[in-house]
Amino acid sequence: MSLNKCLLFGLLGLLATVGVSQAERVRYDNYRLYKANAENEAQLAVLKDLESSTDSILFLDGVHIVGADVKMVVAPHKVPDLLELLGKAEIKYELQSKDFQKTMDEVDEKVAIKGRANEEHNWEQYYELEDTYSWMVTLSKQYPHVVTLIEGGKTYQGRSILGVKISKSLSEKPGIFLEAGIHAREWIAPAAATFIIQQLLTSNLDSVKQLAENYNWYVFPHANPDGYVYTHTTDRMWRKTRTPYGSCFGADPNRNWAFHWNEVGASSSACTDTYAGPSAFSEIETESLSEYIASLKGKIQLYISLHAYSQYLLYPYGHTGDLPDNVEDFKKVFDASIAAVSQRYNTKYTGGNIYDAIYPAAGASVDWAYGTQDVRMAFCYELRPSSNSILTGFKLPAAQIIPASEELLDSIVAMVGEVNKLGYFS
Repeated sequence: MSLNKCLLFGLLGLLATVGVSQAERVRYDNYRLYKANAENEAQLAVLKDLESSTDSILFLDGVHIVGADVKMVVAPHKVPDLLELLGKAEIKYELQSKDFQKTMDEVDEKVAIKGRANEEHNWEQYYELEDTYSWMVTLSKQYPHVVTLIEGGKTYQGRSILGVKISKSLSEKPGIFLEAGIHAREWIAPAAATFIIQQLLTSNLDSVKQLAENYNWYVFPHANPDGYVYTHTTDRMWRKTRTPYGSCFGADPNRNWAFHWNEVGASSSACTDTYAGPSAFSEIETESLSEYIASLKGKIQLYISLHAYSQYLLYPYGHTGDLPDNVEDFKKVFDASIAAVSQRYNTKYTGGNIYDAIYPAAGASVDWAYGTQDVRMAFCYELRPSSNSILTGFKLPAAQIIPASEELLDSIVAMVGEVNKLGYFS
């Protein structure tokens, strides 16, 4: 039996048997959204202690560096305690929303009706996991000599990390690996990844056709399937995996990779959103996906990870301010890529090395790919909206899926061209 058929039968069986607990949906009625800023190390320590000491405050930003804004969603009963604490520490703060649920509801985040993905899959709406997987299965049937279903690993709840290999040539070509959705609530990332798949298969633009014809693509739209399902069924703001750790659940799968694991920019508390896990590769998702990537060693020359939000393009390292030995080449690719991303809609990206451009963050997938797998070009996109966005943030309106994806593809075209020019695909 072919690999495609094995994966197809296994997937269909899984979709039929995996039961999703119909837990009550998490709501944030009357929760307040605050933005705070630590101006010194003492104030930063107060916010760090707060992050790890209560589950009544959801931190939307990591608490890592002095001077960086930190957004917090605060339960109504916790507001007086928070304001007293911030006042005593003389931490400046700003109220941005009196009702976080109402703020979220104002965003038109259209989700497709389940079961119709094969008939009318488009990028004017978001899709649940099962529909995206069904669509990918359909692609493997429509393009049997081009699209191959691949399994990058498994999840704690037994789901497949399903991807596609796109190869329009029978000969071996340089490889590009793209993963998205490792943080569950960042819906635009998987949507953009599927848009890239569709364009590689159908675009008539010479620049995109060259991407499809000259490279082998390995694309995984959902690197954290359990978490993504949970954002649809229970808590839209869920970020982590769903592995149970005492009374809390999940580890941050982008702090769990075995490269300078948990050295900086991560938490050792299981209840925080940046929990690094009890050990490197403690999560079956990261462990199994890393094993798949390792099986491709020597075949992958460019690694791309899609996240949201802030409109950044980032490259190693996250654990240190020390720069890669080929940083001058990274800068050339970075310059070409962010210039291209702005051409269509004038969208402005910034970025640089992870540690300095955004915040310290050890244990990320791009660092692991670069540091252990000899992938000499590895980048992370933080997609729309900008870091100044208050009302949208992780909930990007469905109307922005296509423009966000189009400008991303423009950028990737430029990125691949510059990486090729520098000789990394040779």
